[in-house]
Amino acid sequence: MKSTCLFLFFTFCLADGAIAQEGTTQNAEMNYSLPYYEIPPAPEAYTAGAVAARLADGLGFRYYWATEGLRPEDLQFRPNETARTAEETLAHIHGLSEIIVNAARRVANASSGEKEELSFEQMRRQTLENIKEAADIFRATGDGDLAGYEVVFQRGENTSAYPFWNLINGPIADAIWHVGQVVSFRRSSGNPLNPKVSLFSGKLRE
Repeated sequence: MKSTCLFLFFTFCLADGAIAQEGTTQNAEMNYSLPYYEIPPAPEAYTAGAVAARLADGLGFRYYWATEGLRPEDLQFRPNETARTAEETLAHIHGLSEIIVNAARRVANASSGEKEELSFEQMRRQTLENIKEAADIFRATGDGDLAGYEVVFQRGENTSAYPFWNLINGPIADAIWHVGQVVSFRRSSGNPLNPKVSLFSGKLRE
């Protein structure tokens, strides 16, 4: 009887371990399918479009790892009662990513008054895909004129347009700023950034 119990116990442990391993593998594959697990290879030529794309790529890589492995308690963390939670900060970054990709698409940012409710996973994927799409468009521009990528806001019949310079010092720089906040928040909530992340190389250290 004792041998039978031990056999069943070890069989259960092995099965449980296999399920856990499968789940970990599936999560890793899902995360790897998202843009910016690593930063894209550097272009050979220094063109205006390549530099603009690289700036967006840097944002994408930082965002990927700042948001990788966040737990519900990390998302709800806020440093004080008047500050945004990490999740609210990520929602703001998502909005900034829409401004960035809309400038690349050359479409206006129109206020509909309604915001789509997104889960954290949906918001993370959309943000990364927005950044990647914008970077790819800028990259394809090469030495073309970036002046055509304006930031345009449409509010009813009123339209306001701002040059590409404002996209850099506005939404892109602002998004990088807020990604740093998320990294700080997750450290405070007991789930620090993966120490193998190298922001300089854009890869995980071995």
